[in-house]
Amino acid sequence: MFNAITQSQIYVLDQDEALDFYAGTLGLEVTADIDMGFMRWLTVSVPGHPERQILLEKPGAPAMSEETAEQVRDLVTKGAMGGWLILTTDDCRKTYETLLERGVEFTEEPTERPYGIDCGLRDPFGNRIRFTQPKV
Repeated sequence: MFNAITQSQIYVLDQDEALDFYAGTLGLEVTADIDMGFMRWLTVSVPGHPERQILLEKPGAPAMSEETAEQVRDLVTKGAMGGWLILTTDDCRKTYETLLERGVEFTEEPTERPYGIDCGLRDPFGNRIRFTQPKV
């Protein structure tokens, strides 16, 4: 019935700051940055793979009331929204060192796992991100 996942979404508290982090620091590329009047549609993807996009959505109208948006913002800040990203890399330790030099704060250093090497970080808003170097 379905043949692809094209977009996923995470909440961010400031889309300009998110753009700086996801594109500037992590090296993802902007696939859409559209002012729709009632919201900004901002997506990023792994370079060369625009078929899978991440919507960096600011909590608020039109999807939710201001009261609900405030609750969502609080949960995002606590890292409790449940949304997270897992990216892959060819060299986990090298990527870790590069991002460490760029000022990224990690929650876990590269660690050997049964499935490969991975590590964890949070974006400036509290969203959990992991990247993995899968075993070959």
